[in-house]
Amino acid sequence: MRQYTLQEKYPVYHMELPFAETSMRSVDDIVAYYRTRIDEDVKAAFISVFDHYAHTKTIGGEIAPAIRAAKNIVFCFGVKLPGPDVLAVRPRSIGVAELDDRFEITFLEAPMPVANTAMEMWTRGLRDR
Repeated sequence: MRQYTLQEKYPVYHMELPFAETSMRSVDDIVAYYRTRIDEDVKAAFISVFDHYAHTKTIGGEIAPAIRAAKNIVFCFGVKLPGPDVLAVRPRSIGVAELDDRFEITFLEAPMPVANTAMEMWTRGLRDR
């Protein structure tokens, strides 16, 4: 997993997951995996799944030719609400894209270390040992 700054302002975690390194066979399999992890975590709440690929295609938007499917699983680790400003960085989302030979998983760094640790562990757990 690598970390970088996207467009000079967004701290992103990104993991490439070759098909040969996971038992997951589709974006939906991976989304279901994350849903289970979220449901198991008492501090996390599942919100929704957004089919980014279908939406972009429906509106005639541009999709990179290598992308075969793309969904976001949306959830929240809202263990505190110290002020209205934290609403700007919630909820969390993990993006899952399927390409010809791999999945790519991405998420923004959260301002809460507990959330980052959980999302990173969940994502690393997709690799078959």
